[in-house]
Amino acid sequence: MMKDHHGWLSKNVLLISMSAFFSDLGYQSVLAALPIFLVLILHAPVYVFGIVIAISSGLGSLIGYLGGKMSDKYGMKKVSILGNAFIPLLSLTGIAANLYEAATLFSSGWLARNFRSPARRALISNEATPNTRGRIFGFLNALDVGGGVLSVAILILLTYLKFPLRYILLYTAIPITFATILLLFVKEKKKPQLRQTKKETPFNHGKAGRSAYLGVLAATALYGFSFYSLGFPILTIAQSTGNNVEGFASYAVFLLASALFGYYIGTRKFNIIRSLGFMGYIMSAVGALFLGISYLYDFGPIALYLSVIIIGMAVGTIDTLEPNLITQIKTKAKRGEGMGMLTSSRSIGIFTGNLVMGILYYYGPFYSYMYAAAIAVLGGCLLLIAGSKFSGRI
Repeated sequence: MMKDHHGWLSKNVLLISMSAFFSDLGYQSVLAALPIFLVLILHAPVYVFGIVIAISSGLGSLIGYLGGKMSDKYGMKKVSILGNAFIPLLSLTGIAANLYEAATLFSSGWLARNFRSPARRALISNEATPNTRGRIFGFLNALDVGGGVLSVAILILLTYLKFPLRYILLYTAIPITFATILLLFVKEKKKPQLRQTKKETPFNHGKAGRSAYLGVLAATALYGFSFYSLGFPILTIAQSTGNNVEGFASYAVFLLASALFGYYIGTRKFNIIRSLGFMGYIMSAVGALFLGISYLYDFGPIALYLSVIIIGMAVGTIDTLEPNLITQIKTKAKRGEGMGMLTSSRSIGIFTGNLVMGILYYYGPFYSYMYAAAIAVLGGCLLLIAGSKFSGRI
């Protein structure tokens, strides 16, 4: 037991987590800059930004599931490398001359990211034991999001130094490429050879596990309806303060809160369903509600940043606990498929969520954030009900 607890940081865990760090070191700058690039540089209406994110996520739902299935069949490492190798298409958004080129390049890179994500999660889940699972996923999330924090910090610095945004986007291909190279050195464990019979089940914990699995897929899809791109808060703060740098900085604050709180949650021994429902989905609703009210009544930048911190804490919890839950429920032979379904469910929700958010934001940011809060609460309640008999802990 003690060996499992203290020996969780294996070579594979470190390589996969560092790969996540460098991936985010690259593409998180693109995500932060995209709303500014589309709306303020290419002069597209804000709802067009919502449409671009929605289309990327909608197609991503299919690609994510495909990536998960292929990882079970052809190997998690191969699919992780293949997907990661094409993420730099995001970086080429900087060379786009018009909205259509920008949308195509961004969407292509985002689809590659969705294709890779289930395989990478499944790959690292094979390194986990019941005693180390929380720490490993917390560590992965911390480095994943930590790379994003540094990415946005570099974006802020280069923007302050007057570097053209197009060149900044192109530079992001360098760390993403290095992330792919790191995955080459991962040693994938042999896939367990399990023969499925009518009496066997792809779920651990029986009916309670199956109910929790369906509940988390439905809840994450609903949460996806509310999980708008953080580009909307970036725009809100940038427009409220009249300063793009302050908008970018809010994204760094969000990522930092997500990394730190996600790691903290991963080291605890809480009931996983209640933690995910309350500290994940419902806390996210509180952050969105406060963000909308702060904007409506002009509480100022501090209140807006506090809202972003709350949302970041919630997202850190969700990104740490959702794959943790899938690892507990799905058998090893079906884990890639489970991670793929998780990515797919989130992407389906994000497709609709960003369309609705973009339209509501066009008429007033307050309406969009109220919508997000209501749907996040609904998703949290659904998970708490569906997973009420599941006793798994972080």
